[in-house]
Amino acid sequence: MNLNRQLQLPEGVDDFLPGAAAAKRDLEYKLLTLFQGWGYQEVVTPTFEFVEVFQAGQANGSEDVLYKFIDRQGRVLALRPEMTAPIARLVATRLKREKLPLRLCYSATVFRYEDPARGRRREFNQAGVELLGASGVGADCEVVALAVEALLQAGLKEFRIGLGQVAVTKGVLAELNLPGEALARVKEAMVGKDWVRLSYLCEEYGLKGDARRCLELLFTLHGGREALRGAGPLSKMKAAREPLEHLEEVLAVLERYGLGSYLFIDLGILRDFDYYTGLVFEGYTAGLGFPVLGGGRYDELLQEFGYPCPATGFAVGLERVLTVRNGLGSPPEESPTGYLVAGEDLAEVLLRARELRLTGARVQLAWGLKTPEEAAGEAAERKLTPVWVSSRGEGE
Repeated sequence: MNLNRQLQLPEGVDDFLPGAAAAKRDLEYKLLTLFQGWGYQEVVTPTFEFVEVFQAGQANGSEDVLYKFIDRQGRVLALRPEMTAPIARLVATRLKREKLPLRLCYSATVFRYEDPARGRRREFNQAGVELLGASGVGADCEVVALAVEALLQAGLKEFRIGLGQVAVTKGVLAELNLPGEALARVKEAMVGKDWVRLSYLCEEYGLKGDARRCLELLFTLHGGREALRGAGPLSKMKAAREPLEHLEEVLAVLERYGLGSYLFIDLGILRDFDYYTGLVFEGYTAGLGFPVLGGGRYDELLQEFGYPCPATGFAVGLERVLTVRNGLGSPPEESPTGYLVAGEDLAEVLLRARELRLTGARVQLAWGLKTPEEAAGEAAERKLTPVWVSSRGEGE
C-alpha cells in the first residue's frame, strides 16, 4: 500500500474545511434562492451518464476533457463535464410534454480533465440556469440580467460581463479557410485571450487582408454600443449583420434596465463548448485570470436529442467566486451562535440539548466535563454559550 497516496490528493481537486464548506453551502443557497425567485425550478441529474450525452454538440477531440470509464456491460460512461447537455437530455426525454418555456436551475459538481498547471480544477462546482423554449431579445435579456443579479448576490461588487455573438465569431473563423488543426489552435488562443499567440498564428498560417483584419477586430473590439459602430468590416458580412443588430438591441434594453455599468461588448468571446449558436457572455472580476461566470444561447443542442428547441443559460463557478471574495479580504463566514451543553446526568443533558435545538439553536454536547467551570472554558474556546445540567437544575 502506498502511504503517500493515502495522504495526498490527486491534482486538480481539493478539500473544503469547515469554514470553506459553510461559505460554499451559503453561496449555493443564495444563488438557488435567487434563481427560484425568478421562476426557475431546481433539477438534479446523475453524476455520470453515457458518453454520448456529452458528445452532443461537440467537435471532434473535445472528449479529451472527459473522465471516461467502462461498466460491466462494456458501455462507455463519463462523469459530467458541465450541466447543459444533461439538462438538454432531461428536457428532451422526461420533460418534453411540459409547457414551454421551461425555467430550470441547478447546483452541481462537474469534472474535467484539465491542466492544473494552468490554474484549472478537475473537480469543481457550478450553479446556473437554463431557459428552454424561448428565443429572441426578451429571453436573452432575462438570462443576462439574472447573471448580473447572481454575481451581485454572490457578494461581488467590481465585475463586468462581456457580451459576444458566437454567430459572428464563427463566421469570421470560417472565412479564414484554415484546416481543422490550425483552426483549433486559433480558437484556443481566442478562448484564452492570448493576443501574442494569435499574432504568431496569423504569421505562421499566412493570414492577410480582410480575413486577418476581421479576426484582429474580434480580438480588440471592446466597449459599449459605440464599439459596435466600429465593427464596419464585420457588418459587411451578410451572416453577421442580423446577429450584430440583435446584440445591440439586447444591450440597449439592459442599459435601460440600469445594468449598463456592468456590461460591455466583446466579440472575441467564444466559450469552451461548441454548441453555442448566438449571444454568449462571460463575467470577469479583478484579480482572477478566468471568468467567474459564462453562458449563452445554444439553439441546436436539443435537436441532437430529438427535440428541436431554442435555449440559453449560464453557470457561475462557485470556487472562483469564493476565491475572489477571499482575495478581496471578505470576512470569513461567521458560525451561528449556539450552546455547549454538559452536566452530571447524561439523560438530562440529552433532553436539554433537544429542547434548545427545537428553538432552532445549534447545540453541541460535551461529555466527561466535571464542573460548570470546565464547561465554561470549553464553551469559550468554541465560541458557544455554556449550559450546565445537574441534578439540581442548570446554570448558564
